[in-house]
Amino acid sequence: MDDRLNITMKPVIDILEERISLAMAQVTGLGPQPALVKPATDAKFGDYQANGVMAAAKKLKTNPRALAEKLVRQLELDDICMPPEIAGPGFINLRLKTDFLAGNLLEINADTAHLGISRTEKPKTIVVDFSCPNIAKQMHVGHLRSTIIGDSICKMLNFQGHNVIRQNHIGDWGTQFGMLIAYLKQTSPEIIEDPDSIHIADLEQFYKNAKARCDANEDFAALSRQEVVDLHEGSKETLNVWRHIVDESRKHYQPVYDVLEVNLHQDNERGESFYADRLAGIVDELKEKSIATESDGAICVFPKGFTNKEGEPLPFIIQKTDGAFLYATTDLAAIKFRITELNADKIIYVTDARQKLHFDMLFATAKLAGWVGENVELVHVTFGTVLGEDNRPLKTRSGENVKLKELLEEAVVRARAVVEGKNSELPDAEKEQIAKAVGIGAVKYADYSNNRTSDYVFSFDKMLAMEGNTAPYMQYAYARVKSIERKAAKKDVDVESELAGINDLNLTEPAELDLAKHLIRYGEIIESALADCRPNYLTQYLYELAQKFSGFYNACPVLAADKATRPTRLLLCDLTARTIRHGLSELLGIKVVRQM
Repeated sequence: MDDRLNITMKPVIDILEERISLAMAQVTGLGPQPALVKPATDAKFGDYQANGVMAAAKKLKTNPRALAEKLVRQLELDDICMPPEIAGPGFINLRLKTDFLAGNLLEINADTAHLGISRTEKPKTIVVDFSCPNIAKQMHVGHLRSTIIGDSICKMLNFQGHNVIRQNHIGDWGTQFGMLIAYLKQTSPEIIEDPDSIHIADLEQFYKNAKARCDANEDFAALSRQEVVDLHEGSKETLNVWRHIVDESRKHYQPVYDVLEVNLHQDNERGESFYADRLAGIVDELKEKSIATESDGAICVFPKGFTNKEGEPLPFIIQKTDGAFLYATTDLAAIKFRITELNADKIIYVTDARQKLHFDMLFATAKLAGWVGENVELVHVTFGTVLGEDNRPLKTRSGENVKLKELLEEAVVRARAVVEGKNSELPDAEKEQIAKAVGIGAVKYADYSNNRTSDYVFSFDKMLAMEGNTAPYMQYAYARVKSIERKAAKKDVDVESELAGINDLNLTEPAELDLAKHLIRYGEIIESALADCRPNYLTQYLYELAQKFSGFYNACPVLAADKATRPTRLLLCDLTARTIRHGLSELLGIKVVRQM
């Protein structure tokens, strides 16, 4: 089959880049050159613009416009574009053909699972490390971004066809567990015989009580230290209590994942405890390879390029003077495990930006150790802080971290008021279902729609607004499109029948063409969002799609259109709804609703 007949399975921008790059190689004799194809910033100049001629002309020391003229004569784009136009010193403007648009839309329509978007030809095994709550502590607002950004990255990678391994690196090991175990044994001694008889109703208070007793009572502190020793030595009694604390903690954070529609479960957990018996071996290996050395009694790695304010080498400490291991040691053990045993081609860590130095040094050390080959990629996806209206990290009035569970519950309560105002006639059960979808969706969408590297101010009023780039607006936009089906039924228009038999499109109106061009860019946007791990690219696309649909719907009657035009417009409506639903539900984990 001629590849030119199956081009719609690739993003248009990729096809144009490949074709123009090949033509530039033939014209310049320089080999493949980047065409630098970008969407046009102004529709009056076309749909795409190729900007690579200037760089190639500079290499050849020739006139860029003259080179652009040669390139245009060489280009084979007649199946995609109108004749290319040269602008300025050598920009090439490209306008898509209507027949090409129609072919794309028909292929998207035929591919119900992937909306005409091709899956990767080279699937990788990709480990994504995200969320990572601490045991015996409530999840707070600081866990929100890692949890939902990581989940979205996984969803997009899965959609592309990669083998994604989710890893929840929970904080379930360390000296604090001696304190927690000792406290539980003292306050509930029956736990030794029957761990399941004790339930920790309030994790936060449990942790505070244990900490207060440890700080105030030296005998208890000594007992706590002994419990740490017993835990590390594998005491059956101590391990049973430890496991119970972990299990009880899971009863608190798993419901939060479920409410957020985040795909994390016990099977994804591989916490610090998993690596505990590997840490000594990591230190020994790095010492044997002369990568780690002793410094002031501690064992450290000094990767090149890292210095303190005085210009002295900065240590990456992997074992303290008292022999204790650190997060760095555990993270090194995790990298080695993920590469050598999970066979990861790529590892993505989703954490706040304050950990940047740690991960830079971690990656450098792992490479020094020889675990990271040329085919393995390590990526640190950072994000900013969730702020309160005072532009400081979001806290309660008493200065404590806002519990994520309570924040989500409040979002649903506030969303219920929005639903009541929009459609008070709905049954209560349906209102509650919609309120949950809108409230949770609003919190997630507000986070996604901000640049992940920036801080943002958390505002229920803004995120629950029915106008602007918000989840309620997007959910309402979806409901509005789906309402066309209900209106069609009342007018005896069989939408399913008209769409089933469609094999030709009649795209003539500017609003139809504008919407069609945006719809076929969906795969391109997913690629961009994944390349930079930025869900805001996707939310911005979906918002623009909703706006373009609104313009189309206002300009182009759908159900009242003539028989030659109506199937095309019904298809545009259907593809808009499917794209919004897919983007929100499948890639961002936000439920859509059929009515608000």
